[in-house]
Amino acid sequence: MKKIRLLIVEDNRLLREGITSMVSEHDDIRVVATPGTNENILEKIRSFKPDVMLLDLGLRSRNSLQLVKSAKNSSPVTKVVVMDLIPTQEDVYEFVRAGVAGFILKDATVDDFLRTIRSVAQGGKVLPQPLTGSLFSQIVEHAVNGARGTPAKLMDSVRMTKRERQVIELISDGMTNKEIAQKLHLSTYTVKSHVHNILEKLALHTRVQIANYAHTSENFQELANTISRLEE
Repeated sequence: MKKIRLLIVEDNRLLREGITSMVSEHDDIRVVATPGTNENILEKIRSFKPDVMLLDLGLRSRNSLQLVKSAKNSSPVTKVVVMDLIPTQEDVYEFVRAGVAGFILKDATVDDFLRTIRSVAQGGKVLPQPLTGSLFSQIVEHAVNGARGTPAKLMDSVRMTKRERQVIELISDGMTNKEIAQKLHLSTYTVKSHVHNILEKLALHTRVQIANYAHTSENFQELANTISRLEE
């Protein structure tokens, strides 16, 4: 069995040693180096040529984004996985553009942690779970791979549940969350949850943007005409 050669860059010594101990229990992964941020990390990368480099997004004494770019130049075969608590969409976009293949949330389970490393080592791409299936993830793929189609067309391809389409339509009518809740016989909390999911899927930030999407998307108008506002 060919082992995955893993290099860990994390300036928190306790976390660095904990990760090393955790992955070392598995026969298919071998930690080849755990350089501190004061060491010559690029020299370690050139020397060991790891299959995967696990990198903390928020290094205190180094620019993690620049380190990714330098690491890819030093060892193009090394795939980079970034760790963070809650990466922003801007962070994800910039790091993917720089060559990052995967992300691990620091509160992920051990199984998810190992699955990400193994998937990336085999050539897979792993986005943070909250962004998977969102418009943003499609835009990232579009930007990095040069996929055909405009962001507007990508937006139209995002899958919405029937309830989410109902909420979008009512937002476009100018209704508040409370009014939508009464109209659809839902709790206000449930409506807020739907609005949050819609914003995430469409990579939007405000209700006004949701309303604009409803008014300008031909695909959404076609979908809205096929269902009743009160349909489940």
